Amino acid sequence: MQNGNRLAAVDLGSNSFRLEIGRVDHGEFRRTEYLKETVRQGGGLDEDRNLTPAAMQAGWECLARFGERLAGFKPGEVKAVATQTLREARNRDAFLERANAVLGFPIDVISGREEARLIYQGVAHMLPTTEERRLVIDIGGRSTELILGTGLAPSVMESYRVGSIAWSKRYFPDGGFSKKSFEMAEIAATAVLDEAIDAYSPTLWDTAYGSAGTVGAIGDVLLAAGWPAGVVTQDGLDWLQERLIAAVNVERLRMPGMREDRKAIIGGGVSIMRAVFSLLGITEMQHAAGGLRHGLICDLLGTANTYGDLRTKSVLRLASKFNVDTTHGERVGTVATHLLQQVLGGPLDEHHPEHGRTFRKLNWAAQLHEIGSHISHSDYHKHGAYILDNADAAGFSLSEMHRLSLLVLGHRGKLRKLETSLEQDDLVLQLLCLRVAVILCHARRAPDLQGMVLERPIPNQRSLRLRCRSGWAAAFPQSAHLLREEMQQWQKTPWSLELLGA
Repeated sequence: MQNGNRLAAVDLGSNSFRLEIGRVDHGEFRRTEYLKETVRQGGGLDEDRNLTPAAMQAGWECLARFGERLAGFKPGEVKAVATQTLREARNRDAFLERANAVLGFPIDVISGREEARLIYQGVAHMLPTTEERRLVIDIGGRSTELILGTGLAPSVMESYRVGSIAWSKRYFPDGGFSKKSFEMAEIAATAVLDEAIDAYSPTLWDTAYGSAGTVGAIGDVLLAAGWPAGVVTQDGLDWLQERLIAAVNVERLRMPGMREDRKAIIGGGVSIMRAVFSLLGITEMQHAAGGLRHGLICDLLGTANTYGDLRTKSVLRLASKFNVDTTHGERVGTVATHLLQQVLGGPLDEHHPEHGRTFRKLNWAAQLHEIGSHISHSDYHKHGAYILDNADAAGFSLSEMHRLSLLVLGHRGKLRKLETSLEQDDLVLQLLCLRVAVILCHARRAPDLQGMVLERPIPNQRSLRLRCRSGWAAAFPQSAHLLREEMQQWQKTPWSLELLGA
């Protein structure tokens, strides 16, 4: 990453949307601008877990303002992610379609563990380099992330569906504070977080760090009241809860350091924080400067190959976990990417962001196409797709994992199961190359590709042609038979595959 390059990270949190902009200075990121808007989208989920029209509109308006500021940025300079609210929202696709357009950049909805990884990365890069064992806690609007790690490396990551907005709506619905409501909220939070007791035992970490809004809001109030700066203690939490109960309700709450936008959700935040302290034996928590958006910047910084390597490691980890034949997966991947290279009419350009991503995703799908084979021999593609749609894979967004699941689901069998996805030209090209590669590698050995060319005779037309050399079909009759069956499958779709010499 060259000096002067601009970078930007967009964090669509359940409480606030944030935009961080800066420049690269001798390999380090230097912030030049920071925008934050309290959108509170996490409070806009209805009983059916759909975002309300008002919540969607508020989000679009904020992202349009961010988009104006990001005008002129290149695709590789911006990374935008959404967290728990959009993980839950059933109508997230409707929101994202317009959100992507007004922001001007794609927004990835990330899994809870991927969010945890990014949070730890952002926190760790803003702390001194030591061998200290760290517990990092991020209490957000609708989820709480707990991470253990040493130095820059996280070791245990989990996300729990408990957050300040959700808990405030449920246990302090009218803005009222009482000893009973705090007790109920803390008990409920403890029930959700209870399984963390063993994984995050006090014997496994040296220092607890709090990231993001909740710890900052609590810390600001404690600091204004004379408590030590940059730290939240059990005594401080006890004092703050007593003050909230004494205020009776949000309308009467007058406390130095308490921002107006935090009043409505402070009850939920305090009750969750108290539950975390009690469960994990925390007596004091340091306020960490870094967070999710800083983790995004680290990925963008081109610790560059680190991000790509992380996803490659996730693919290898999944392959190992499900006992995939990696040699065959790599063989299929080599053939599939070779065919795609022919279709696109040029060599693989790893430095072109879109070009490189297209090839990498096809290769990852090829490596994982048999991931469901230990569950079922005949329907392994269906089980493989389910596994990928529900797996937490570091470095991947939910949409990226879904893309891999579609390729794995469609790599064999009838194509009508992917009917709605066949309108995406790039997906179809990947899918066709994968299907043909699986056929050519059916004997589980490297196929003879001499003289074989896959091409798109008329650019932008939905037809492809596979040309084979004279005598190939006679030399490989089973492969030729399978290819003829494949041609018939594509005739039932808006696309066509023509065979010459097979």
